[in-house]
Amino acid sequence: MNAIVKTPAEIELMRESGRLLAQVFAMLDEFVVAGISTMDINLAVEDFIENELQARPASRGQYDFPYCLNTSVNHVVCHGMPKASQILRNGDIINCDITLEKNGFIADSSKMYCIGKITPLARRLVETTYEAMWAGIKAVKPGATLGDIGHAVQQVAEKAGYSVVREYCGHGIGREMHEEPQVTHYGKPGMGMTLAEGMTFTIEPMINQGSHKLKHMKDGWTVITRDKKLSAQWEHTIAVTAGGYEVLTLREEEQGIPHNGKPLLTTQPV
Repeated sequence: MNAIVKTPAEIELMRESGRLLAQVFAMLDEFVVAGISTMDINLAVEDFIENELQARPASRGQYDFPYCLNTSVNHVVCHGMPKASQILRNGDIINCDITLEKNGFIADSSKMYCIGKITPLARRLVETTYEAMWAGIKAVKPGATLGDIGHAVQQVAEKAGYSVVREYCGHGIGREMHEEPQVTHYGKPGMGMTLAEGMTFTIEPMINQGSHKLKHMKDGWTVITRDKKLSAQWEHTIAVTAGGYEVLTLREEEQGIPHNGKPLLTTQPV
């Protein structure tokens, strides 16, 4: 397992991809509301990336996924496929997972959106998952290990009474959407690959309200919680720097907030 260490020039190109991807989420902040379909989201993201940003949705073409993002609603853990028949309703939570390629380099990020008035239990899950992601990010520095990241995420999630999905994990990223290493969101401190400046990878915990056990749907992509309880996910693309880390996909609303603080959840009235 050998991570591809990026040069400063390559990091700069990834930084640009990350900056553009943050703009996609800024667009969605006003778009994702009750009454639209998940296919509406797909079409809006595709148009914005290709025509406004002059970039490419990276998910389409590398893995035969037919859409430009994943839309995972409520008990869908990951890889939710946009559908014209799937209409967002008051109380839903949805993860929009988007990849963008510009100048040969890819950025990958996801964000939770809360539709109308969600339950306190749903809000707690979404906020805790965000906190868990940032706990993992804060563990990143040269000389740390992948186990340090996983342990930090796991501690936050399990302390809150949630479970961490085992079957899916973060990943190296650069010219390819998925590179080495695999970045699990559970683990033991000091174990696994040692981090070095120039490594780039995602941290993207999927945290379940109930059991970590999953069910794969017949479409070959969609993954749901086996017990039908809620799941949440947040994701950022990270670069290891000499002094720690840089979040290449940081969004405007995250500027200046504590790195383990609560997210500024995007909620829309019904």
